[in-house]
Amino acid sequence: MGDQAGPEPTVSVRQDLRLLEAVGSHPDGASVQQLARAAELPEPTARRLLHELARDGYLDELDDGAFALHERGPGLLTAGNGLASQERIRPLLSSLRDRLSAAVYLTLYDEGEIRVLEIVDSPRAPRVNVWVSFQEAGHATALGKSVLRELDPEARANYLARHALADLTPRTITRREELLRELDAPAGPLSMDRGEYSRGTTCAAVPVYSGDQVGSIGISFRSDRMYRTTEVRARLLESALRVTRRLTLPEC
Repeated sequence: MGDQAGPEPTVSVRQDLRLLEAVGSHPDGASVQQLARAAELPEPTARRLLHELARDGYLDELDDGAFALHERGPGLLTAGNGLASQERIRPLLSSLRDRLSAAVYLTLYDEGEIRVLEIVDSPRAPRVNVWVSFQEAGHATALGKSVLRELDPEARANYLARHALADLTPRTITRREELLRELDAPAGPLSMDRGEYSRGTTCAAVPVYSGDQVGSIGISFRSDRMYRTTEVRARLLESALRVTRRLTLPEC
């Protein structure tokens, strides 16, 4: 796609955890410089992450520019936490939908299956016609390919052994060797499908994480619509980081 890969969500979340631990050791708050030293991060990186954590409700920025733990953070979210979890994460997906004018999807790899946790669409951004369960079409969707790219070889082989590479459209990859070549290509964090699941529909997705579990966040849109790949990638990666935080970071 010509894009250079940016920071993976897991990298930023590990840095987040170090900063939260550093902030937690200063009940009355600490400066960016102090927290950067404690977390062993460059000051510009620490400053950016601290502001993002404050925006997402994990920290409070004090009047003197110091940061302290928020009285109560957004809480730990998992695939099994039900409606309350979905309600807290849906605004992030709705924001992405509105910014890209495209339906948004969130998946998580759970018990060997790619499960759709949420679809956020609108009349202006309709969802793709789910005529075959995404759970059975991992090979043909950007969401599925994004997850499969992140699995270790054993987990990926196990998934492919249990799911046929069904021919859904003339563009669907149905040969295992061809699919593996695409999954292993050094294409950066963005996975695509161009009419492989549904004719006339393009999808793009990037990974998200819930602790050690991988999932994906993606969008779908009509293939005749024009999008800048760099814009789609940037918006998806930004949203993937925020979703990963909500799925991974402990309650403050």
